[in-house]
Amino acid sequence: MIDHEERRAAWDRRHAGHGHIESSEPDPFLIAEATGLPPGRALDLACGDGRNAVWLATQGWHVTAVDFSTVALERARERARAAGVEVDWQGHDLLTWLPPQGAFDLVSLIYLHLPHEERRQVLARAARAVAPGGRILVVGHDRRNPAEGTGGPQDQRVLYSASEIAAELTGLRIERAEAVLTDHGDRRRVDAVVLGRRDGV
Repeated sequence: MIDHEERRAAWDRRHAGHGHIESSEPDPFLIAEATGLPPGRALDLACGDGRNAVWLATQGWHVTAVDFSTVALERARERARAAGVEVDWQGHDLLTWLPPQGAFDLVSLIYLHLPHEERRQVLARAARAVAPGGRILVVGHDRRNPAEGTGGPQDQRVLYSASEIAAELTGLRIERAEAVLTDHGDRRRVDAVVLGRRDGV
């Protein structure tokens, strides 16, 4: 079993070996859900090299972005400087870090693939970070993706089911939980997309 420091080092190597390990554009599901919302406090978990956090900041959000890869965060800071925005970049391991409870109007967790027990812990903490009236968006490769899509993890143990993700977001009202197929020629993908909301002001 790989321990946390070995996992961190592996992600540092992965980020160092590529220009971008993901698209350089913000996630389209995040754009769709966040566009039109009044900007507030946002938490971007497993932010990678900052594509989503920086986009949120350009939309007027006060963003806290968390990742445990030092290389990814260095690139994220460069991206923010180039865009002329401020983001609170924080280096934490999501398996041990506790985000402030009820502090964020929008929490995003996009393409973080972990074994079920680890994922369940991270999602529980992420859900508790949602403020009254706030939302959480969780996106990940669906279990159908290896057979029907391209790219992403092939290990079924870390892939998503929208219904399972929804069940793990305890204390929230689920507004959307579905598998979504996107097809851009050679980039066909099946993603699980879950949107939850905490009732309140």
